[in-house]
Amino acid sequence: MTELTFPAVLRRGLPRARYIALAVRLAAAAAIAIYALTTPGFLTLLSANALFTAISFVGCVAVGMTFITLTGNIMSLAIGATVSASALIFLACLSLGILPAILVALLFGVVITGAQGFLVGHLRANPILVSVAALSLLLGGAAFVTGGHHIYPSGAGLEIFKDRFAGIPIDAWCFFTTVAVGQFILSWTRIGRLMTMVGSNVRAATAAGVSTTATVTAAYVIAGACASISGILLAARYGSGDMEIGVGYDYTAIAAVLVGGTGIAGGSGSTLRTLVGVIVISVIEVVLLLRGFSEQLQYLITGLLVLCVIMLHTLGERR
Repeated sequence: MTELTFPAVLRRGLPRARYIALAVRLAAAAAIAIYALTTPGFLTLLSANALFTAISFVGCVAVGMTFITLTGNIMSLAIGATVSASALIFLACLSLGILPAILVALLFGVVITGAQGFLVGHLRANPILVSVAALSLLLGGAAFVTGGHHIYPSGAGLEIFKDRFAGIPIDAWCFFTTVAVGQFILSWTRIGRLMTMVGSNVRAATAAGVSTTATVTAAYVIAGACASISGILLAARYGSGDMEIGVGYDYTAIAAVLVGGTGIAGGSGSTLRTLVGVIVISVIEVVLLLRGFSEQLQYLITGLLVLCVIMLHTLGERR
C-alpha cells in the first residue's frame, strides 16, 4: 500500500478546500474572540446574563431546526410563529397548573410542526411552501383568537423559571439539556441515524426500506417540541406574550445551525455543532449591542456571516 504524504494529499485536491475552510473558520473565530474581549463591558456579569438569555431562547429553536436541516429540508419558516403561539397557549393554560400548561404547549408545538413534517415526508411537498402555509395559519388563527392583544398569565408558577442553579439561569440549563438530549437522539438512537441517512440520500434511504414519512415527521416533531420549550421560557421570562415574541427566531436559528457546521443540504450535523453556532451568533449580537449598533445592522451582519458559511460549505462540497 502506497503511503500518502501530506504534499501528495494536497496535490490530490480533495482535502485542500477543507483545509481552506477550516483555516477561514479558525481565523473568523479568533477575530470574533478578539473583538469581543476588547469590547467595553463584555466581561461583566450583566453581559454574561444577556449572553445566557440570548443563547437560551434562540438555542432551543436552533436545536430543533438542526433536525429539520439534517433531514435535507433546510428550515421551517413557521418555527418563529410556533414559538409565539406556544407562549400564548402556555400563558392561557396556567390556570390549569404549571405542569398541564407546559404539556399543552408542548403538545401544540408537536402537532402543528409534526403535521408539516408529515406533508413534507409523505407527500414530498416543498418544505418552504408548507412552512409558509403553516405560518399563515398560525398568524391568522392567533389574530382571530386573541384579537391582536397581549396574553398575560392566568395563574402562578412562573417563578421557577427565573431561578438559578450554580449561578446559571434555569432557562440556560433547559437549553443545555435540550442540546444533550438532541445529541443523544442523533448519536445513539435508530431514528437519529435514519435522519442522517435520509438527509444524505433520500432515494437510497427509501430503497433500503427506510420510512421517510416517519423519519421526516419525527424530525419536525422534535423541532416543534423545541420551539414550544423556547416559547415557554420566553413567556415565563417576560410574563406576557403575543405573536411578535418569536419573530426572527427562525432566521437566527438557521443561521446558528449553518454557522455550527450542519450541512445545508442535510446528511451531516449535530446539536453540539449547533451549540457552537448559537454561541458565535449570540456573542456577535451581544458585542454589537454593547458597541451601540442598531438591530437592523445586527441582522445585516448575521446575514453576511451566514452567506460566508454557505460559500464555505459549497467550496468544500465541490472538492
